[in-house]
Amino acid sequence: MAAVIGAFGYVGAVDPNQPGHYPVCPMLQVTGLFCPGCGGLRSAHAVAHGDIAAAFGSNALAVVGYAIFAAVWVVWMVRASRGMPVRINLAPAYWWGIGAVLLIFTVVRNLPFGSVLAP
Repeated sequence: MAAVIGAFGYVGAVDPNQPGHYPVCPMLQVTGLFCPGCGGLRSAHAVAHGDIAAAFGSNALAVVGYAIFAAVWVVWMVRASRGMPVRINLAPAYWWGIGAVLLIFTVVRNLPFGSVLAP
């Protein structure tokens, strides 16, 4: 958790909206298409500053991912503190579902009607 807090702290302190601080997305640079992670650093910067609306504008899927990560971490901490098993197993169908959501998000944000999802 210290690494996650450190990473968010760094992204909160070093603005990804200013050029030259972070590398350019390889997919965006080569193809001109937004990957599912494009805008994720700007989203994390906005979350670190409490601007949830700007975070959703940069990468809505990343904000949902941050929330899911936080919820899973809380569940893990509660279970660990009670001495319960902390293993989280997802069936293959869930992994396929996650992949499908990422693929659909990527395709839609690169289409003209999905420009609201583009960073």
